[in-house]
Amino acid sequence: MLRPGTQVTILVASFLVLCAPAPAVRELQDEVGRTVHLPDNPHRVVCLAPSLTETVYALGLGRIVVGVTDFTNYPPEARRKPSIGGLSNASVEKIVSLDPDLVLSLGVINREETVDELEHLGIPVFVVKPQSFQGILASIQHVGDALNRGNDALRLLQQLEQRRAAVVNRVKGLNRPKILVVIWYDPVMTAGNKSFITDIISAAGGQSITADIAQVWPQISLEEIVRRSPDFLLLVRGGHEGITEEELKAHAGWDQLRAVRDNHLIYLSDSLFHPSPVVFDALELLAKKLHPEAFESGRPN
Repeated sequence: MLRPGTQVTILVASFLVLCAPAPAVRELQDEVGRTVHLPDNPHRVVCLAPSLTETVYALGLGRIVVGVTDFTNYPPEARRKPSIGGLSNASVEKIVSLDPDLVLSLGVINREETVDELEHLGIPVFVVKPQSFQGILASIQHVGDALNRGNDALRLLQQLEQRRAAVVNRVKGLNRPKILVVIWYDPVMTAGNKSFITDIISAAGGQSITADIAQVWPQISLEEIVRRSPDFLLLVRGGHEGITEEELKAHAGWDQLRAVRDNHLIYLSDSLFHPSPVVFDALELLAKKLHPEAFESGRPN
């Protein structure tokens, strides 16, 4: 049930849509199989996840972003854009008030009900659903296509692929330490075989101890972690979802891990969790932390 204020805003928006000239449209299929009718050149875009905002800015189109979600921090200028709420509680009323001609949504994270409400109001919503590393690249291309900037997306992908290849080449043949990425510590949540984070760890010259688990974000017992004996723990520092070293060490059982006792903790920013071009920053930084010798000055690429 929509609130009365929302109903008024929606009625006004619907009236304006009826009175406005119909823009030229294209048809594209998004990553959840929906056929979306898109304007030829979107110029007022709302992004329902920080990673989508990052992708649009990386395509050089930050000027068309009129709304973002909470916790959007990159690039810095994106923080000045109006927020439409959180990832799972975006305000339809606020989105409508920004008069977007396209909304970009992140599958699984954003609510299907939000997508349905916006579509019912005649606002096109293009959904991407990246999971693997290759899925991130595909989603960047699909966002570019949705914005009618497919060639710009292709050029960006070529740059990102070159960055990835440079890292892989640097760490080729080096020892691959065992890594556990800790998304949360009680219960322990980590990244499985189908997660792009597992792919990032591998490209950076490590091996995830949970790469054999089929789920994207599996839970695992602390006893099993001890048995698998990671060399390093990979955590996120700061932001709204970080885990501090003190929290981890104070929680019963974690001191059983040699990686904790030896303080083998690697902290990255939350860019590690963002399926967007900024994850390549996390890739490069992780590789340097795992294999500093591979990035010494004078070492060939």
